[in-house]
Amino acid sequence: MQRHSYGYGDDPSQWGELFLPELPGGGTRQGVVVVIHGGYWRPTYGAELGEPLALDLASHGMTAWNLEYRRAGNGGGWPHTFQDVLAGIDKLRDLAGRHALDLRKVVALGHSAGGHLAVWAAGRDRLGTLGLEAEQREAGATADGVRLTGVVSQSGVLNLAEAERLNLSNGAVANLLGGPSSDVPERHRYADPMAALPLDVPVYAVHTTEDEDVPFGMSATYVEASRGGKVPAQLVPVPGDHFALINPDDAAYVKCRELVEELLAP
Repeated sequence: MQRHSYGYGDDPSQWGELFLPELPGGGTRQGVVVVIHGGYWRPTYGAELGEPLALDLASHGMTAWNLEYRRAGNGGGWPHTFQDVLAGIDKLRDLAGRHALDLRKVVALGHSAGGHLAVWAAGRDRLGTLGLEAEQREAGATADGVRLTGVVSQSGVLNLAEAERLNLSNGAVANLLGGPSSDVPERHRYADPMAALPLDVPVYAVHTTEDEDVPFGMSATYVEASRGGKVPAQLVPVPGDHFALINPDDAAYVKCRELVEELLAP
């Protein structure tokens, strides 16, 4: 296995680490998994949370791009966190020729707040339909970047309006978006994965049944709202707590890896 670090901007938090499985006899690496860590969009946690997952994915023959991004409190928040996630995914275009990457399938694996960002990024080509042009310009969400072809959300914060109502992690949603929805309603709508439904790519909303950090309803309400779409999301309950999903030795994570493999399959 090889690993390489690359920046996609000038800020110290704008980088990713590419984990490359060995290719017996050469050839092209089929697909990429973008690993997006959580931490309620705050700088307490970083890409170190995603590193064990990226290592495990590469050990199972998958190319993994462990993405760091600016978070609220270290230059992130609205709109920079959103800009970074899209720019970090789009960086794969620059890396494709250098590392023989086939980008026809790019799957995101996002945990917690990273699950929110992964599903939001999967809807980048739907955001222009919301009629929120100012927010689109700020977030830099054009439809011509590298497109995600599937997402495995791990206890993702997929319903921002409900997360704000529940005051999850002591106001984390308002902290991310620079104010409550009563003050900046357009930002809240634009940043909510619920608003971009229906998507035309598969989303597996994996959620642990004993999760005390992100309520199960965050995934359940998203999946229910997706049912009228062409490709409805699927709810996948798994046993364990919030962090079982990022423990490569835990069955909850193994299920996520299997779903990623399924999304990358020819």
